[in-house]
Amino acid sequence: MMFGRSLALALLALAPACSDSAAPAGPTAAAGSKPSGCLTRAYPEIGGPIALTAHTGAAVTEADFKGRYAFVYFGFTYCPDVCPMTLGTLGAAMRLLPEGAPRPATLLISVDPDRDTPEALATYITNNGFPADMTGLTGSPDAVRAAADAFKADFSRIEQPESLAGYTMDHTSLVYLMDPDWKLKTFFTHTDTAADIAACLGEVIG
Repeated sequence: MMFGRSLALALLALAPACSDSAAPAGPTAAAGSKPSGCLTRAYPEIGGPIALTAHTGAAVTEADFKGRYAFVYFGFTYCPDVCPMTLGTLGAAMRLLPEGAPRPATLLISVDPDRDTPEALATYITNNGFPADMTGLTGSPDAVRAAADAFKADFSRIEQPESLAGYTMDHTSLVYLMDPDWKLKTFFTHTDTAADIAACLGEVIG
């Protein structure tokens, strides 16, 4: 279990906080800590079962997404900049792929289930520039926490009584690419561009 904790901290170091608060989501990344090569980032400890509710209202598990590659991203609809930027980058990467090339599904797992109802997610995922084939997922706080734990991701609520929203969420901002067997193939950080992601998909999926 110590290795899993160390791995979680290392990944947090690569991921910016998605909030308006000054508190970081994890320790500061050390120089040279960015993984080299998209195919060197497959950790068997990352990824696991999920049991959530889709933006359609349907109950889903990881089994519903097996059989194809899938991006998994933990975020929330009130996220001011990192989440829409990340999802926009994924959308741009998809558009860079050759015509007819397979495209992964995209799963947005909300870390803010109090506000992110299926209806709210259904509206959010239609934003222009986001991946066309995206599923919004939410659930009970326990179900969301269990999903995050399976991915060695973290999130916390930051109270902001002076803001209209009242609070925001700090969270790991990594994009995980799961293979058709729901095993982690690679992951991407905020430093990966749309071109980087598209090139990696070309290596991974063909």
